[in-house]
Amino acid sequence: MRFSGKSQIGESVFSEGTDKVFTMTTTSTSTSPKGRTELLRPDGSPVRVLVVDDELSITELLSMALRYEGWQIRSAADGTGAIQTAREFRPDAVVLDMMLPDLDGLTVLGRLRRELPDVPVLFLTAKDAVEDRIAGLTAGGDDYVTKPFSLEEVVARLRGLIRRSGATDRRSNSVLVVGDLTLDEDSHEVSRSGDSIHLTATEFELLRFLMRNPRRVLSKAQILDRVWSYDFGGQANVVELYISYLRRKIDAGREPMIHTRRGAGYLIKPAVS
Repeated sequence: MRFSGKSQIGESVFSEGTDKVFTMTTTSTSTSPKGRTELLRPDGSPVRVLVVDDELSITELLSMALRYEGWQIRSAADGTGAIQTAREFRPDAVVLDMMLPDLDGLTVLGRLRRELPDVPVLFLTAKDAVEDRIAGLTAGGDDYVTKPFSLEEVVARLRGLIRRSGATDRRSNSVLVVGDLTLDEDSHEVSRSGDSIHLTATEFELLRFLMRNPRRVLSKAQILDRVWSYDFGGQANVVELYISYLRRKIDAGREPMIHTRRGAGYLIKPAVS
């Protein structure tokens, strides 16, 4: 299947010679647009999604849309590859085509469940018969969309599945560690090299967001959305102000951990020893 031109977020994409239409009607980014909460794993790393479809054009479009969410994506073109990739990648969700060249989607689902019993699976199917949908859901699938589909709908359904699965909430440890800096999310205690650091509630939330995303540049818009939960509009300099507060407490008299990337944002990383 070939496309008539380059696909871009915000455009409808039509495939030549078919009646399939894939629409991306809104812009979705990893910068957490208004009304949308950024999904991250408990360790601050991106959510992982495995896309399985034997049509390369569909796989590429889905992967592009999901990467635009800030998620980490792997793909497979058949059932055998899907099972192997899932074993290595450990995805938080799977988009699975019902019709694959070697194994059908229900067989793949059964084998995935043996490897990852809790991973949510969203079926893609060209079949619109009620019995086919029921078969997929009865076999353990969590949701489905029929082709042709809206990419925005796939993203929305995946977000719901990932939230309900608890993949972004599970924690084996409430303590975040970056270099010699530690933050306990339960007790709200912060220390660097064993020295206790007192933070206000807002400073704590800002530091927690930075430490959940070590070495990752976070824009002012991302920080405003995550820490303050709304857009300050022209008052985005509040981020600069609180970054300066943190630096006085975290970096004062020590090798700096909080860094500015001009025109991009801020990041935290272990100090250079």
